[in-house]
Amino acid sequence: MARKTANDDPLAPITIAVGQEDLLLDRAVQQVVAAARAADADTDVRDLAPDQLQPGTLAELTSPSLFAERKVVVVRNAQDLSADSVKDVKAYVGAPVEEITLVLLHAGGAKGKGLLDAARKAGAREVACPKMTKPADRLAFVRAEFRTAGRSATPEACQALVDAIGSDLRELASACSQLVADIEGTIDDAIVGRYYRGRAEASSFTVADRAVEGRAAEALEALRWAMSTGVAPVMITSALAQGVRAIGKLASAPRGARPGDLARELGMPPWKIDRVRQQMRGWSADGVATALLAVAEADAGVKGGGDDPEYALEKAVVTIARAARSR
Repeated sequence: MARKTANDDPLAPITIAVGQEDLLLDRAVQQVVAAARAADADTDVRDLAPDQLQPGTLAELTSPSLFAERKVVVVRNAQDLSADSVKDVKAYVGAPVEEITLVLLHAGGAKGKGLLDAARKAGAREVACPKMTKPADRLAFVRAEFRTAGRSATPEACQALVDAIGSDLRELASACSQLVADIEGTIDDAIVGRYYRGRAEASSFTVADRAVEGRAAEALEALRWAMSTGVAPVMITSALAQGVRAIGKLASAPRGARPGDLARELGMPPWKIDRVRQQMRGWSADGVATALLAVAEADAGVKGGGDDPEYALEKAVVTIARAARSR
């Protein structure tokens, strides 16, 4: 989710949206434009790539108008601006023009950092739009989408949606919107499964869940479906590793501890503690060790250590499913 500074007025003279998550960057722009057009329906919006902002262009776009019209000037990939254009922008942020909002989209990092520093020093409103690389970040994003829409979705439904859709934030947002539009009442995992069954069955986490539950045939079926629909082998080995490690973590945790306490100690949401408890029946310490070794061998196999990634994954899935019945 985009994070904002204390200055949260979308009509602030300068807004910088920093990060590489395209959906969040676009939303930052949309929010400013919507606020400007709410204030003045005739707001003039100029959306520019770096090569369109030549020396002198910004001065021309921000020059006083006879009609005193409101303007929004958006500069994308500001880190790629030429040195002369950067000088123009730095000069402008030091003395912005009334009724004009400048929005700078910047990838962050060292390139073009001087421009960011100048905007921050001038008191620019900042919206952080970091790339969401962690499953936990995408899960938080889905929860926020439903919360923003004023709808209730169970933790299992949010997780099922992330498992089914994957890492594309636009697709996750679209899926949330569709469910909100189509479903009345609380959205649960059964509803998500009904809408996205084909994708959910192909998810790497479904393969892992069936394997750690000892359901070899179903795990292999899910694996073959996943491979046929283009799921990356490394995503599957990652999910298998997470599934087995969760079993190991919970098995070594103090007995009788409450789910909330375990969640904090093990870094899992409480609902996942309950799921892993069900999955860990039949597991032994030796079984966990065997399964982790199988995952490591599969990981090496899909990263170039073997000739057939699919065979490496199938072997790992069977080994893990057998280990789940080792007690």
